[in-house]
Amino acid sequence: MNIFKKIVRYSKTIALLYKALDSYVLQPDIRDLDSIYARFSAGTLGLRESSTLDLGCGAQPKNPFLATKVYGLDIREDLSKGVHYADLTTAPIPFADDQFDYITAYDFLEHIPRVIYTPSRKFPFIDLMSEIYRSLKPGGFFLSRIPFYPISAAFTDPTHVNVITADTFVRYFDERAGLIIINYINHLMKAPRIEFTLVKGVGYEC
Repeated sequence: MNIFKKIVRYSKTIALLYKALDSYVLQPDIRDLDSIYARFSAGTLGLRESSTLDLGCGAQPKNPFLATKVYGLDIREDLSKGVHYADLTTAPIPFADDQFDYITAYDFLEHIPRVIYTPSRKFPFIDLMSEIYRSLKPGGFFLSRIPFYPISAAFTDPTHVNVITADTFVRYFDERAGLIIINYINHLMKAPRIEFTLVKGVGYEC
C-alpha cells in the first residue's frame, strides 16, 4: 500500500472517530430530567383535559408530563390499566389524528427495524415516526429515550435492531420542530449516557 492510500485510510478513520466522539461527548448534558418534565408538563403549559400515549409501555404506561388521560400501547393488552394492543412494527397507532398532547417512547424505538419484507418491502421506523406525527395534536410533544451510538447497549442486546445516533432525529423533524437532544447522565446504569429527544409539534411524513 502506497503512502497516499495510507493517508486516505487514516483520514477516514480519524473522521469516523471524531463523529463518534461528537455523538458521545459533545452533546449537552443534563442530570435532572424532572426539570425537563416540569418545564413541559400539562400544568405548566396550562393544558386542560390533556392526554398522553406511551409506546411500548409494558405493564404500566408512563406519564412524565402529568397529563389528565393516560394511554399505553404494547403487544400485551391490559385495558384495566389503559394498555391497548398494537404491534407497531407492522401496524399503525390505533388512535385518531391529532389526539395526544404528548407521546412518549422509553427504550422502544431501538426495537423498531429500519426495513422488513412482509412480503413487500416496508420501512417500520419511518412509518412509526409518521404515525407519531399524525397522532400528536398541533403543538404536541414527543419524548423518546434510547441507548445511542456508540454506547455498547445500542448493539449488545440482540433485540436492538435500530441503531440511533445524535443525528438520527434531524432526519425526521425539521428545523422548526424545537428539537432537543440531551445526554442524560445516570450513574446507576451501565450505559451512562442515554439520548432523549423532545420534539414540539412538527414531524416528518413520507
